[in-house]
Amino acid sequence: MLASRNASFYENGIGGLLLAPLKWLGVGVMLLFGLLVAAWVIDGLFVFQVWPDGILRLRNILEEELARTTQMYCWCGDLHRRAVGTANSLYSLIFRATGIHDMNARFAENTALSIPDTIVRNGYLANFEGIRVAMLGTQLIGVRLATMVAALPLMALTYGVAMTDGITQRAIRRVSGGRESSSIYHRAKYLQLALLVTSATIFLLWPSTVDLLVICSIAAGIAAVLVRVQWCYYKKHL
Repeated sequence: MLASRNASFYENGIGGLLLAPLKWLGVGVMLLFGLLVAAWVIDGLFVFQVWPDGILRLRNILEEELARTTQMYCWCGDLHRRAVGTANSLYSLIFRATGIHDMNARFAENTALSIPDTIVRNGYLANFEGIRVAMLGTQLIGVRLATMVAALPLMALTYGVAMTDGITQRAIRRVSGGRESSSIYHRAKYLQLALLVTSATIFLLWPSTVDLLVICSIAAGIAAVLVRVQWCYYKKHL
């Protein structure tokens, strides 16, 4: 007879507790890599097919996004420094650790190369423009990730205010005998997740300069309505 899932040591016991951080770390790494690949594809499409000035436009976008961080206040300190650090760390993780960054200097030297190095050099030179797009796109993702962290207090404040108002309305409905709706509660909760994912994806992958304040203002307003509805229709009788 198979053991119950609830009795499993690996699922709900100490093993599950210890493995949970590793599992979420793996999920986070996979999501980040997926975002990077999507950014490389979108940036490459616009650089090679849409923008007349090509990679220069992408470089200008990166510089403008980085310059905007100097004008923004961040609860975590100097946002510009943290944005540069995040962009450089992400770049190092993808390109320095893999040796791609050093290939440019190594292959530029007029020295004899072995047959494997010659093959690698030819492939590197053939895809040089695409590699440059990926490098700039990775740094842009890093800058925008740091900028998103700066917006967390605003989103948390919005959620707190909307939740307080929703709980107050719930209390009024509970006294007056108003109807409850689990379907409305769950729909509002899941729509918040969809809104968060959509807003973050648009901000990170948009192939142009993006004003975080505009996106946050729109997302926070919609989220506030959804949070209020969610807690307003929370179960009255616990």
